[in-house]
Amino acid sequence: MSNTSNPSNTSNTSGTSSAKGSSEASEPSESSKGKQKSQADEVPGPMEVLRHARAQLAELTGMAAESVSSFERTEDGWTLEIEVMELARVPDTMSLLASYEVTLDPQGELTGYRRVRRYERGRADPHRPGGR
Repeated sequence: MSNTSNPSNTSNTSGTSSAKGSSEASEPSESSKGKQKSQADEVPGPMEVLRHARAQLAELTGMAAESVSSFERTEDGWTLEIEVMELARVPDTMSLLASYEVTLDPQGELTGYRRVRRYERGRADPHRPGGR
């Protein structure tokens, strides 16, 4: 009889302590709850905003962003100018590109976009400083 009771007592004891340990581990502490909330309220960093803006514009237009030529934080969020290839041609210097002005809210969600110019890849724009 003593052999039968020992294994059950041992397993109950270890089961109780492991159950207690697992319940403590599965519940987040108060300090980690505060960290999770503050992370959700934080404004994303510039690189995160830039990547998300490119992905959102590509999803809306069906065209992949080639580059970001302008990136600025504003009072209302962010403003970017993204270069997109609209029409591929041969030779590549004749391909048509377009610049899109993209506006985002402070969290990086796209609020609007518009095409501001269209140009051939091999041609500089004489009306803009730096040939952009």
